[in-house]
Amino acid sequence: MIDRNLTNVIFQTLFLSKEYSNCPLIRNIAKLGKKLKDLDPLEQIDSIIVSLEYGKRILINNNHTDFGKIKRENFLEIVDYNPVKRILLAIGPGEPLIETPVHWIIHHARKDVNVIVQIHDERLKEKIVKKYPITKKERPSGTIDLAKELLKTLRTDNTIIIKNKGLLFVGNSLKEVENEILKLYEEFK
Repeated sequence: MIDRNLTNVIFQTLFLSKEYSNCPLIRNIAKLGKKLKDLDPLEQIDSIIVSLEYGKRILINNNHTDFGKIKRENFLEIVDYNPVKRILLAIGPGEPLIETPVHWIIHHARKDVNVIVQIHDERLKEKIVKKYPITKKERPSGTIDLAKELLKTLRTDNTIIIKNKGLLFVGNSLKEVENEILKLYEEFK
């Protein structure tokens, strides 16, 4: 018998298909991603994660997404996620980001959240630390504990700081979240 220690596995991904997603909303996310990339001419943003709920699925960028050159192959459709068994069902090429389960949980816990944008920008985070609520505890990436911590903090504001991880913006529409991000970057140029 082979001993497998799976306690350190955050989640397992089962691909239903490696074909590109045909979701018509990809164009909208790509436009937002390019705008966010344009906000950062010095390339100080470490990473951007954009997820959008449609139906019971979410659309999220995959690993190694360059929003300056984004294409259909940079997205995954997440069909389902089981947080107890830590199994993610996906459609699309590439590998999911470590934060994919957290986005899934937030989308399905809050019916008023259709869009999530997570930005890792230390320079901006330092400037706004007193403006937005911050998660109380630092939790490991991609875990249920992190999702719970974020949901607690999101009770008071739709823009929050994730302790030692970045910024999280949630909203009902891409335009709503985009406006909040643009306003914030404009304010702290």
